[in-house]
Amino acid sequence: MTKPVIGLTPLYDTERERLWMRPNYLRAIAQTGGVPLVLPLTGDDEDVAALAGLCDGFLFTGGPDVHPALYHEETMRYCGSISKQRDKFEILLLNQAVQLDKPVLGICRGIQLINVALGGSLYQDIPAQVEGEPIAHYQQPPYDVPVHSVSIEKDSPLYRILHKTQMMVDSMHHQAVKDLAPALRCAARSRDGLTECVDMPDKRFFMGVQWHPEYLFEPDSDSEDLFQAFVDAAKE
Repeated sequence: MTKPVIGLTPLYDTERERLWMRPNYLRAIAQTGGVPLVLPLTGDDEDVAALAGLCDGFLFTGGPDVHPALYHEETMRYCGSISKQRDKFEILLLNQAVQLDKPVLGICRGIQLINVALGGSLYQDIPAQVEGEPIAHYQQPPYDVPVHSVSIEKDSPLYRILHKTQMMVDSMHHQAVKDLAPALRCAARSRDGLTECVDMPDKRFFMGVQWHPEYLFEPDSDSEDLFQAFVDAAKE
């Protein structure tokens, strides 16, 4: 069987105007049977449509904040750096993936971009906007150490993959899903009530997670099971 090609949205260095990619994303895809392909950053509709047809699945990677204007808010002082090029490209690509029912996995910024692209909103800064117990959503290195728990809904695809209602995750984000997009369903939450996983029930595989499973990837782990389910869906 031919290996599925997984398109990864690129990270963008605004100062040097160059694309780059963290190798742990690539390793996780390759070690679960996919061919990782770092995509170009283009805003051309025809180019994006061609990329959507070329790839069997898409990984929306971590990165800078999604521009608040995309969810109709002014930028607050604690909002971080943005990339208008990435926002435009990824929204175009996500819309194509949804239309074609190509498997999608969003990680960190990825879950946030998915939510905004489909009509949801974000907390621009968790410490400034979310009350309650201060959970370590933005941990210090090392990043391959889980720091807080999430509770998983039993009727979710994530539960069907992992067969558990609780798991420990790492965490490197200061923004989070606020108002959930109408097409999405919350599949997991942290103890302070923030959305940690979303899915779209009528799709082959469509999931966003707020943690970084690529840092926790190792044999016989929850992260391997998650990436394996994603890559397997892209083979179909």
